[in-house]
Amino acid sequence: MFENQQKDVENLIKSDSEFRSLYQRHKELDGKVRDAELGVLPMDDTTLHNMKKEKLWAKDKLIHMWERHRASAH
Repeated sequence: MFENQQKDVENLIKSDSEFRSLYQRHKELDGKVRDAELGVLPMDDTTLHNMKKEKLWAKDKLIHMWERHRASAH
């Protein structure tokens, strides 16, 4: 997510607390989902499914916020 945009993302993380919080939550969920899929983190299917849904929701919201930020910067 946000490939080749790291500097701009870092600036947005510093300046927007909602974006920062959501970005951190997405990273946390990404790690947990990855660990669950690898079998490192035991988890039932329903919990994993719900985590994937929340991760996708967070990603969609982050992209929307990112696009809104980019539009206002131009």
